[in-house]
Amino acid sequence: MRTPRSSAPARPRRLLTALLTAVALLATGTVAACADDPADATGHAGPLRIGYQRFGGLSLVKARGAAPDAQWSLFDSGPALTEALKAGSIDIGQVGEAPPVFAAAGKIPFSVIGTSQPIPQGEAVLVKAGSPYRTFADLKGRTVALNKGSNVHWLLVKLLEANRMTLKDLNVKYLKPAEGRPAFDNGQVDAWIIWDPYFALAERPDVRVLADATGLASNREYVLASPEVVKNRPDDVRAFLTAYRTTTDWGIAHPQERAAVLAPELKIPLDVTTRALDRSAKPLAPVTPAIGAELQAIADSFTKLELVPGPVDIASRVDGRFSEVFQ
Repeated sequence: MRTPRSSAPARPRRLLTALLTAVALLATGTVAACADDPADATGHAGPLRIGYQRFGGLSLVKARGAAPDAQWSLFDSGPALTEALKAGSIDIGQVGEAPPVFAAAGKIPFSVIGTSQPIPQGEAVLVKAGSPYRTFADLKGRTVALNKGSNVHWLLVKLLEANRMTLKDLNVKYLKPAEGRPAFDNGQVDAWIIWDPYFALAERPDVRVLADATGLASNREYVLASPEVVKNRPDDVRAFLTAYRTTTDWGIAHPQERAAVLAPELKIPLDVTTRALDRSAKPLAPVTPAIGAELQAIADSFTKLELVPGPVDIASRVDGRFSEVFQ
């Protein structure tokens, strides 16, 4: 006689099936909840991550606490900041006019969402006061230091063009600001092309300004943003840019208070901060097709000189969706 088959094993199977179904339903509900959460959907929950440089307009925003929810990262130059954009470690940053071109040539994703009025007096060629150099052309065959890929790289190109010189006429040393200052002070280079506040810090009786960017380069500031944050968090970006604009306008209207706030933030003397700000702090401005054309001309020149692999389409990265903030 056969022994009747027990129904006991069926019970664990039914329990297991019910458990798996419950887990699946729970997971579905959790995913749906996350999809409805704007912060989670962007992939950048939490504060906007802002990259700033020592002195740029964003330094004042940070120093005044005008964007209390932002997370701040300090960079010594524009190229270093654009590398952070590439790594995805910042959402928004501020640079000069050459870094966007080098970043675009390096296939770094970003949009240009704001700019400033021209600041030609904010960058210059410095030489020792006792040197024989009276014009930039006098530097032919001499050693000149600058930060590669920064705003002063474009100034160098324009100076060469204006004096009918080429890169072969100079011995160019690419040095970061922290390296360029001691090299200049110790006579290891004949001239240093630099921007504020390093420019202002280097000014003293034994240093002479050979030339600045007046009539040669605009030396604008540019606001760059990751395409993801522009697409997924436009309201947050707009709110931050509004705080940036408001703070910049306040600083221009209150120059003494501005210098007093920034000097401790920058860790430089008040008189140096004041001198640099007097010539380099300018109003913000919207990006326009003309701004795109200006950047494209820089890119085309760098490509022609084989300083970047070309062609580089920088004009298409100009995004005017936040322009009303800067009007």
